[in-house]
Amino acid sequence: MKRTIVVVSLLVCCSAGLAPAAEEPSPDTLLLKDFRPRSVYRIPVTEIAKARYPAIDMHAHVYARTPEQLDRWVQVMDEHGIAKAVVLTMAVGKQFDDLCTLYSKYPDRFELWCGFDYTGYDQPGFGPAAVAELQRCYDMGARGVGELGDKGKGLFYCRPTKAWGMHLDDPRMDPLLAKCAELKMPINIHVADPYWMYEPMDAHNDGLMNAFKWRLDDQPGIVGHAGMIDILERAVKRHPKTIFIACHFANCSYDLNRLAGLFDEYPNLYADISARFAETAATPRFTAKFFEAYQDRLVYGTDMTFSPEVYRMSFRILESADEHFYYWRLFSYHWPLHGLALSDPVLEKVYRTNALKILHP
Repeated sequence: MKRTIVVVSLLVCCSAGLAPAAEEPSPDTLLLKDFRPRSVYRIPVTEIAKARYPAIDMHAHVYARTPEQLDRWVQVMDEHGIAKAVVLTMAVGKQFDDLCTLYSKYPDRFELWCGFDYTGYDQPGFGPAAVAELQRCYDMGARGVGELGDKGKGLFYCRPTKAWGMHLDDPRMDPLLAKCAELKMPINIHVADPYWMYEPMDAHNDGLMNAFKWRLDDQPGIVGHAGMIDILERAVKRHPKTIFIACHFANCSYDLNRLAGLFDEYPNLYADISARFAETAATPRFTAKFFEAYQDRLVYGTDMTFSPEVYRMSFRILESADEHFYYWRLFSYHWPLHGLALSDPVLEKVYRTNALKILHP
């Protein structure tokens, strides 16, 4: 009888033009990378379609490259309570100018930040031309700089030139960082990467399945995680009038006390919470206490496109008290997520008030 049912099912699938479902691997052959558990707990599930307060997304990128895509982005923002997005273009020159033209359709909804021009960084006389380009981008409408990026081999996110070997605390960067203070342009800096990427890719690595994709442990000559945080600290200390936003919790999700120490020491340092929801929602009680303690120094950001799922996931983690849930389409860590249940005063500061303090008037 069972065989007959299977045959009939296959015939129905074929007649409908559908392929039969792939057979699930047995536990003996299931690979860790394919492990996608579903929570079976019958506990509250909170759907939050709109941020508690009109939110400012302090970490977006050039997700829209046509007027039609821009219209769609604004529509999604309206549906989810996103008042404004800061677009970290990492661009200079004509590329930045073209983006200014495109995004000028919605001047109140988007703020564009430019990059640094590293051209000639390894040649004598680097500095004045880069500062002049920064001033030019400011005159075009740039109101901040970022996302700068350094995972241990040097600054590389900004275009058109990577600056391998030059870090944020390099004296060659001083004229640019000082100019940002003069122009009141905050700097968004991606320093290091999550701790797991620097650890051996073995059975003891807690974040292995996500870390393996972005691994840095096999990079020769790379500055380690602790060294990268030290580089950030030296730059922030040397430029007290420049506002720095260390994105992704300064990649200190595994040790928020390290970031707390920086906050305590340097009032010109902030952090955005973008793209580290999985890393922090794994430790909800400790993370919620950190938000409470440093509610004046954290800003909301996504860094994960403008899809409704991204916004709703972030709201659920920040606002709800839900437990033990997964977002496999967004994250590949093998640990469950939990809501932080942040208080209204904390939410308002993170979603909006702190950003307003940072953004150029």
